[in-house]
Amino acid sequence: MSFFAAVILVALLLLVASSLRILREYERGVVFQLGRFWRVKGPGLVLLIPGIQQMVKVGLRVVVLDVPAQDVITRDNVSVKVNAVLYFRVVDPERAIIQVENFLAATSQLAQTTLRSVLGKHDLDDLLGERERLNLDIQKTLAAQTDAWGIKVTIVEIKHVDLEGSMVRAIARQAEAERERRAKVIHAEGELQASHKLAEAAEVLARQPQAIQLRYLETLTVIAADKNSTIVFPLPMDVMGPLLRWVESKAPPPAA
Repeated sequence: MSFFAAVILVALLLLVASSLRILREYERGVVFQLGRFWRVKGPGLVLLIPGIQQMVKVGLRVVVLDVPAQDVITRDNVSVKVNAVLYFRVVDPERAIIQVENFLAATSQLAQTTLRSVLGKHDLDDLLGERERLNLDIQKTLAAQTDAWGIKVTIVEIKHVDLEGSMVRAIARQAEAERERRAKVIHAEGELQASHKLAEAAEVLARQPQAIQLRYLETLTVIAADKNSTIVFPLPMDVMGPLLRWVESKAPPPAA
C-alpha cells in the first residue's frame, strides 16, 4: 500500500505542478476552457484545471521589429531600396491570439507591404527630405489595420534609403547646380542693392556740389597712403577756382 500511496502522491504533485503558472508583470495569459475563450489572467500565480483549461502567454512589452529592405519605385519612377524599424506592443491579448494566428509575423509582412505602397505614392525628393511626414503616414496606415488584432503601432522610422550610383551622381549634380543658382541670385541681389545705393549717392552729390570735392579729397588721402606708388592726377578747375580766388583775396596789396 505504501508503494501505491507514493505513486498516487507523486501523481497528485505532478498534477498540481502542471496546473500552476506564474506570469511576470509584463505577461498575460489568454485562458481557453474546453477550446473556448474564458478570460485573460495575470500577472502572478494562475491556477488551471488540467485537461480542461489551456493558456497562451502574451508579452505586453514594446517589440522592436526590423523591416527588411524593400524595393520601392517612387512616383517619379526612381528605384530605391528602403528599410525601416517598427515599434509596437500588444494592448489586447485576447484579440492578438484569437484574431490572427501569429501577430508578430503578420505585423512584419504588413509593415513590408505598407512601406512599399506608401512610399510609392511620393517623389524621391519627399523620400529624402520629408521622412518625418512619411513616418507618420506609414504609422497611421499600419495602426488602422493592426487595431483589429489588438496591436498598437507606436513608432515607425525609415532607416536607410539606398540609391543607385548613377542616381547619386545625378543628385550631386543637381545639388551643385542649385548651389550655383543660389550664388548667382545672391550676387544679383547684391548688385541690385548696390545700384540703389549708388543712385541715392548720385542724387545727394547732385544736390551738394561740395560733397563731390570732399569725396575727391578723401580719395586722394586713400591713394596717398600707399607710399610705393607715384600717382599723377589732374586738378579740375572747378576745384582750383575757389582756392585761387581765396588766395587772391588774402594776398596783401602791392606796395606803392
